Amino acid sequence: MKLCANLSLMFTEVPLLERFQKAKDAGFEFVEIQFPYEEALDDLVEAKAQANVDVVLINVPAGDLMTGGEGLASVPELTDAYSDALEQCLAYAKGLNVSAVNVLAGRCLSPEREAQYWKTFEWNLARTADALSEMGILTTFEAINTKDMPGFLVHRAEHLWSVMTRLDHPNVKAQYDLYHMAMMGENLWQDLSTKSDKIGHIQFADMPGRGEPGTGGLALKQFFQIIEESSYQGYVAAEYKPTVETEASLSWMSRLLG
Repeated sequence: MKLCANLSLMFTEVPLLERFQKAKDAGFEFVEIQFPYEEALDDLVEAKAQANVDVVLINVPAGDLMTGGEGLASVPELTDAYSDALEQCLAYAKGLNVSAVNVLAGRCLSPEREAQYWKTFEWNLARTADALSEMGILTTFEAINTKDMPGFLVHRAEHLWSVMTRLDHPNVKAQYDLYHMAMMGENLWQDLSTKSDKIGHIQFADMPGRGEPGTGGLALKQFFQIIEESSYQGYVAAEYKPTVETEASLSWMSRLLG
C-alpha cells in the first residue's frame, strides 16, 4: 500500500517547510498538502527535494470555506474567483509534480439554490479536469460529513458516484475519505469492494474524533485489507489530527500494516 502523510494535519509541531523531512524520517515516501499556497512554490519544491519525498495531492484554493463560508467551487457568482484559484493551483501542481488535485465542492448555505450550486460545481469540476488532463494530473473531489462541515454540498457516497456518472469525464475520480464516510454512516466495506475503479485517492482517520488509528472505533485494519485486495492502485493518506505529538501517534503503522 502506498502510504501518504497529510502535512496540513500531521507534524504541525514544526512549520510546513520542515514537515517534509519529519515525514520522511517517520517512514513516509509520499505526502499531501491541503493548501500549500501560503508558502512560496520555490521553497516547497526545495523542501520536497531535500527530504526526497513526493507530493501526491493538493487542493484547489477554497476561498473562505475553512472559516465557515461557502468556498468557491459551487457558488454561481464566484466562477471568476474560482478561475483565479485554479490558475494558482495549476502552477503549484506543476511545480510540485503532483499526481492529483482535489476540488472541494464547498457549502450551499441557501438550500433553495442547491440546484444552481450543483450545476456550478459540476461545471467547475469538468473544466478543472480538462485543464489538469493536459498536464497528466488526475482530478478528484470528495464527500465531507455534514457534522463537521454543515451545508457541505457533496456529503454522501451516492453524490460521488452520481456526479461521476453525470460528468462521464475520463479524468475525474472520487477522493474517498474513510473518516467522513463513516461519520455519515456509509457502507465503507461495499464502497471499497465494489467502487475501487471509481476511486482516485483514499484518506483515513479514526472515528469519531478524527484522531490517529486506535483512538476511535473504526475497523481500519479490515479496511486496509479490503483496499489491498481491491483493484485500487492509488495512495492511502493518513489525514488525521494527532491526539499526541505526531511521532508518538504513529504506532499504528506497525500494528495495522505489519
